[in-house]
Amino acid sequence: MKISELEIGKRADIEGTITEIGNVKSFTKLGRLIRVATAKIKDDSGEVNLTLWNKDIDKVKVGDKVNLTNGFVKEFEGKMCLTAGKFGKIEVVK
Repeated sequence: MKISELEIGKRADIEGTITEIGNVKSFTKLGRLIRVATAKIKDDSGEVNLTLWNKDIDKVKVGDKVNLTNGFVKEFEGKMCLTAGKFGKIEVVK
């Protein structure tokens, strides 16, 4: 699937390149430390925000080509964004 084909509320499999990673924010929820960062992922059809959680933040760096499997498309602060969520997986493509 291409980024231009994403629809809010749907699952998606995307392959793209990380072009930017924002600052990591941390907070505590139910006694657990949670980390989150917003990255940008692009392919030849467009670019979209990718929310990275916890271990996924450490997996990727700018310039990495990644494969997001079973990701979820949502709207956050009026913008479309992708997340691996509970059921998705982010892998760096070698």
